[in-house]
This record gives sequence, C-alpha cells and structure tokens, in this order.
Amino acid sequence: MQKTFIGPHLRRLRLERGETQGAMAKVLGISPSYVNLLENNERSVSVQVLLRLFEAYGVEWREIAEDDGAGQLADLRAALQDPIFETRPDLPQLRAALVHAPDLAGAFLRLHRAWQAANDQLLARAEGDAVIIASSPEAAVHTVFRRHRNHFRDLEEAAERFWTAPVERDEVYSALKTRLRDRLGIAVRLVRVEDLPDTLRQYDEARREILLSEAMDHTNRTFQLVHMCGLLEQRALLDGLVDRSGISDPRGVARLRVELANYFAAAVLMPYAAFLAEARATKYDLDHIATRFGVSFEQACHRATTLQREGAQGVPFFFLRIDKGGNVTKRFNATDFHLAEYGGACPRLDVHTSFRTPGKIVTQFVEMPDRSQYFVISRTVDRPTWIRHAQDNRLAVAMGCTIEHAAQIGYAEAFSVPGARMVPIGINCRICPRANCDQRAHQAVVLTQPVDEKRRGATRFDG
Repeated sequence: MQKTFIGPHLRRLRLERGETQGAMAKVLGISPSYVNLLENNERSVSVQVLLRLFEAYGVEWREIAEDDGAGQLADLRAALQDPIFETRPDLPQLRAALVHAPDLAGAFLRLHRAWQAANDQLLARAEGDAVIIASSPEAAVHTVFRRHRNHFRDLEEAAERFWTAPVERDEVYSALKTRLRDRLGIAVRLVRVEDLPDTLRQYDEARREILLSEAMDHTNRTFQLVHMCGLLEQRALLDGLVDRSGISDPRGVARLRVELANYFAAAVLMPYAAFLAEARATKYDLDHIATRFGVSFEQACHRATTLQREGAQGVPFFFLRIDKGGNVTKRFNATDFHLAEYGGACPRLDVHTSFRTPGKIVTQFVEMPDRSQYFVISRTVDRPTWIRHAQDNRLAVAMGCTIEHAAQIGYAEAFSVPGARMVPIGINCRICPRANCDQRAHQAVVLTQPVDEKRRGATRFDG
C-alpha cells in the first residue's frame, strides 16, 4: 500500500488557523511530536487522522492527501532543461525536494518563470537580435570571472615573471616596443587618425606590425602593447584558461581571450604586491594610484577588483561602467552585489548623476532589496576622440564595497558610516521588487499587483 504524506498541506492548514503544533495535536487526538513528524514528512498519515482533519477543520481529505506532486515534478524537470543550468538534479533529488522542501521548489519555479518573462521581454525589444541577447558573450565571460572571484593566480604569476629586470615607469613604453621587436619580430608604429579610422589598435600579422592610433594617450598606448604581449607570449596559458572555462561559442571564446589579456596587462603594469600596498597606504585613492602606476583611472579601478589573492586580499569591490543612456557596458565583481546583466543599472545609483560633474568623485551609500548595504563611488572617464564633430563620449564608472569595508576607503571618511543614509536600489527595473519606487521605468515581472485605476502614484506603474 502506498504511503501518504501531507506535510506541507498540514503545516499550511495549521498556520492559516494560527495554531501551534500542540493545539492541533489536541484537536486531532494525537501527540505534538506526531504532528511534527507529519509536517516534516517523516511519517505517513493514517486514514483515522485524515478523517479527524475532515471532522475538525472541514477539510476534504482528498484535497490534502491527493498526490499533486506529479505536475510540479514535471514543471521542475522542464525548467531544469533550460540551458542556463550547467548541472541538473536527477529524478530522486527532485522527488526529495518536493517532499522535504515543497515551498522552496515552488519558489524556484516562480523565479524561473519570472526570469523567462523578463528574458522574453528583452528578446522582444531586441527587434531581430534575439540570438545576440540570448547567448551574450559578455554574460558568459562575466560568469567565468565571477567563478574565479575576479582573480586568476596563473595570470598573476605570469605577470610577475614578465620583466627579467626592473624597468623605470617612464621607460615602460619604449621597453615594450623593444621587447616586441627583439622577442617576436614585431614593429610598433604610431598611425594618424585618418589612416586608422574608428580603430585604436590593429595587429597586422602578415607585416608583423602593431598599429596604434594617435587618438590614444600615452597611458592607453602602453596598455595596448602589454595587452598584445599577453595575447602573443601567453597564448598557451590563455588557451588553457579558455578551455577550462566551459565556453564553446566562438564569440564568447574571443571575448574571454581579450578580457584575460586585459587582466594580464593590468597585472604587469600594476604588480599585485605593490598595488595592494599603495591601495592600503592611500586608503584606495584611485586617482593617486593611477598616477603612481602610470595608468588610467578606469584601469586602476579594474585592478582594484582583482585583489583577491589568498592571504593577501584587498577590499572586495564590484565595478560597473555605463554610457550616457544608462546601459551597462562593462562589469566585474568580487562581491555579492548583483549587477545588471542586460540593459541599464538602477537609476537611483549616482553613477548616472556623475555625468553632471565630470571628473569628480561622487559618493553614495545604497541598500539592496535583500538589505545588503554598500558604499559606492562614481566618476566619469574620458574616451578617445577621433573627429571634431563627435558627441561627448564620456562613460561613467562605479566602484562599490560592502558597508563593513567602508572604513578602509578614504572617500568614506567624511561620513558617519554606521548612521549613513541608505538609498534603496535594485538590480534594474524589470526585476526589482520595490513597488513604489519613484524612478521605476518598467513594470517589474516580479510584481503582480494591478495598477489602481482610482489612484495615480509616483509613476504610472505604481499600483
């Protein structure tokens, strides 16, 4: 005879009536320990108890004894076929989840449906470019970096072996040109803007020549040369990291290789130990650090997110870069902060308002819907300009850390951190649960309450 388990149904029935397990036990004529066992599906229910449930609570026993897990099991199996899941629980695991954690299984299904709805909306907005969004190489690369906590030991070690002898910082550029010529037989040539339109750097493999646009400043020319050294000299190392990443899409592979070479270049120009010491000494004064190492502000921010070496960790940061339209163009993360994968960042983040004060650090304390709190700095960064009539092409970057690390950041010294005013933010509007946000731009897929026809809130989505 098949055993009948009613744990979740019984618990829901008891909680709806505001009863304790002891009170329900008295009504049913059983012990409180037996009620506890029933609720945790550690005992099957007898026919006598089912009949008492009907007599005492007016609940038809078939309503709670009927095996309704089959449909939910099928839903779980279907949801887990989604390619976003790298591993899939087997059937016994799924059955166990439904028996022992039915509410968690239900929450998972609701979350997956919400994700599907959000993805469908994004695909619809793509106007024919659905494949690009659905298989974003940037998202795949971000996942790889996230898995590594934004730190690659092999690349760090390779960067430490790069120079066989110390090189003065004002001689790095010429030393790189010499290295490329002597080791790889590659010449470096500075090219006029009009001769290299819409391009900052080009490697002509046939002619063994690297072309650098004069649109770049000295700092970025140097970075591009180290980047090329990484691509060419560390090919085997990069290939190994790419192979272990699990990325097979050619676009994702190419993007990952570029980002790993960027990581290597940053590690060469900003050696780990020296950078960490400078960061601690200056309390993460990123302008000062950028000057000290001869890099850009944005490059210094990137490097700060990678200081996660075991036994020598810096402050864990997330990094976010947006354009004037609010679109996220780059992201790195060594924290638990949830960064927007597609579209824009939360409009309440002051990274958006930093465009009003170019080159000035903007500080902010924020709180996510899960109550996690962060200290965030934002600043604009300049981009190379090719033509006279081009629009302002500044971008804005944001760096953030959890509130417990704020005391290590010099930019937070002017504030009383324990009592700082927190600005409530979300990931982005489509998946933010903050119902009455005055900055909401889209209806959230996680909110189901309809708009109140008799009321006009702060936005047209306020219902």
